[in-house]
Amino acid sequence: MRVMTKDIIAPAGGVMTDEVGAVTGELTLATEIVGDREVILKVQYKGADEWYRVTDATIKVDDPAKLAEAEQQLLNRF
Repeated sequence: MRVMTKDIIAPAGGVMTDEVGAVTGELTLATEIVGDREVILKVQYKGADEWYRVTDATIKVDDPAKLAEAEQQLLNRF
């Protein structure tokens, strides 16, 4: 499965996650395709093992051919 990633420095206030609240500092973002029509965004502290789901960062697509576009949209939020 293809996954897009992007390293960032967290914006002011951090990146809000479902599991642990805001995370700050040097982070890695990654997309994950769930099923064949949903893309979610996850985040981890750079180099860590644990991943957290980014709050309100899910895109459902009507055409699986648009998954890559949806992944890029999520990464472009940061």
